[in-house]
Amino acid sequence: MARDVREQVLEALEEQAPSHGADIVDVELVGSDRSPLLRVRIDHADENANPITLDEVAAHNAWIEVVLDQIDPISGSYTLEVSSPGLSRPLRRPRDFERFAGERVSLTTHATEGRRRFTGTLLGIEDGTVSLEVDNEHIALAFEDIKSCKLKPEFDSGSNSAKRSQ
Repeated sequence: MARDVREQVLEALEEQAPSHGADIVDVELVGSDRSPLLRVRIDHADENANPITLDEVAAHNAWIEVVLDQIDPISGSYTLEVSSPGLSRPLRRPRDFERFAGERVSLTTHATEGRRRFTGTLLGIEDGTVSLEVDNEHIALAFEDIKSCKLKPEFDSGSNSAKRSQ
């Protein structure tokens, strides 16, 4: 059920996002049936723009609410949370794996046997295969086998800031 809602919301928002200069990074439905939370992470459509600000996120709330009211994906009341992708940005599309090549990631697969979790440097994606370097070893995974992948920021021990390659 939650997956159907997620896919329905993603499709509707992604259809409208370009006309608002937005990129739908991810949609997540969490919480209980009585108190669901629909989390929508957005960013600028322009990948070269500075990270989206809180004021910019707030400005996108209105059109997102309109789209959700039109499709009415959840029966009953729910809480909508619209936010930036944050430092632990989820990667879900092939272009995300291209864009963030060289970054440190935490990845989980759908595998039922063997290792399911990997943390390492994303090398990129080619022909549907995602490449990682994990503990000086090259790992190749089929894109469709990836359950989740998030950027894993490295924190500089001398400061309170995260560092990114870009």
